[in-house]
Formats: sequence, C-alpha cells, structure tokens
Amino acid sequence: MQPSVKKPRHRSSLRRLLGRELYILKRRLRWFFHRAKYASRRDRTARMPHVQIMHRSFLLRPLKGVDMYLQHNKVTNLRLAISRIDGIVIGPGEKFSIWKLVGRPAKRKGYLEGLVLQNGEITSGTGGGLCQLGNLIYWMALHTDLEVTERWRHSYDVFPDINRTIPFACGATLAYNYIDLELTNPTDRTYSISLWLDDEYLNGEIRCSEPATHTFEVFETDHQIRHQWWGGYTRHNRIWKRRSAPDGTVESEILIAENHAIMTYNPLLEG
Repeated sequence: MQPSVKKPRHRSSLRRLLGRELYILKRRLRWFFHRAKYASRRDRTARMPHVQIMHRSFLLRPLKGVDMYLQHNKVTNLRLAISRIDGIVIGPGEKFSIWKLVGRPAKRKGYLEGLVLQNGEITSGTGGGLCQLGNLIYWMALHTDLEVTERWRHSYDVFPDINRTIPFACGATLAYNYIDLELTNPTDRTYSISLWLDDEYLNGEIRCSEPATHTFEVFETDHQIRHQWWGGYTRHNRIWKRRSAPDGTVESEILIAENHAIMTYNPLLEG
C-alpha cells in the first residue's frame, strides 16, 4: 500500500456546478441506453423469509462545528429516501441502484438542507445526510453474496472515531446521481432490502429467499496515519471480506477496498 497522497486541489464553485451537471447528464444517458435490468419491484408485506444481516446507525450524532438542525433535517431526508427503497426486491441478475430508486432530492419533494461535505469542508445542501443510507446498505451488502459493482469512498476523514462500531472507511459516499451505490445479484436467489427509522436509529436488513449457507466477516488491515510532505495528515487501510463455511472453514478472503483519505482534524489532539 502506497500511503503518499497528493495535496488537495480546490476548484471554483462554477466549475464544480458545471462538472456536476455534466456528470448527472452522462449518468442519465447511461441508464437510458444500458441494457442491465434494474430492480424496481417493491413489496413491503411479502418480505423474503430469511434474514441475512441486520444493522443500524445513530440518527442524531453531535458533531463539532455542525448545527443540530442539519441533523434533524437529515432525518426527514432519510425518511423520504427510504420510502422509495424499503421493500425493494432484487431478483437473480438484477442490479440495485440507490439513485435510480430515490431520484433527485429536491425541495419540491420535501427534502431539506442537510449536512454535505465538499472538498473536506462541512456545508449544507438540499437532501444532505443521505450518505448515512449509503453507508448502511453498503455495510450490509458486504455480508451477503450480493456483488458491489459501484461504490465511491470518502476522500476525506472529517470526524474523529466517536462511537464507531465498524472499521474506518467502510462506508459509501453519495451524490446525485453520478456517485452511486450499485449492487448486482449474481446468484439464483432473490434478495430484499428493508429500511425503517425509529426514535434513535436508521435500521436496515437484507433478506433472502433461501437460508444462508455460510457466514461473512469484514475486517481491516494495514491501518496507518501518515504525515504528508505538504503538511497534512492522511489515513489509510485495507478492507477485506472473509467467507466461511458453517464449520468455520474459510472459503475465500478477498480485498474489498484500499482506502486513502485526507484528515481534516489533527490526529494528535485528544478528544
């Protein structure tokens, strides 16, 4: 693993806007001309009988320098987004796309200003906070036979590890629609995704038409924090996925991701 990271480049607001709209158009054209079959059928009542994995994450997490109203608005944004995904059925050979199901988060749909990260800086934007949804679905998918065919990692490590329960950089960042999370079902089984909110958590589970025949473990190696030549700190690790038989025999162990992120806080400061 090569831990050297280039100094970040900051582009003008106009260039970012034009570039974003160009990439959005390119992704829409890809959806239109692509022959892949995307999952679109939702059934909240007839869920698949076998739970493969359940996971949850805190909704309101106090963060230094972040107004809590952005966190409360995020809950509204999550509720709107999961209403378009909850109960989605992913049949054999089908692809799952967050943005193809959710659509563009806009004010006219009820989306509010939420937390958004741009070039490592904390700001706000309509529909902000939906990365928490990408993080949850990505982590669950890693514990199934679903194949992650598109996932974008966070380029910045913005917040210290407070109440972190999974390895660093096991999330999936989102930005409509060109930074997406896509899954493919390469099996002959049918999967479904269930999502819901309670007072404290965003909850999710992936279910299957057949019982699990093996277990999965996701773990990190080679974790490092490096001081770069240009003065900043960077964080690095490798994420692996281990598949085991019921008797504990390891069937496979594959590298999922190699992460390199620019830290926006000083790792030498306590708290």
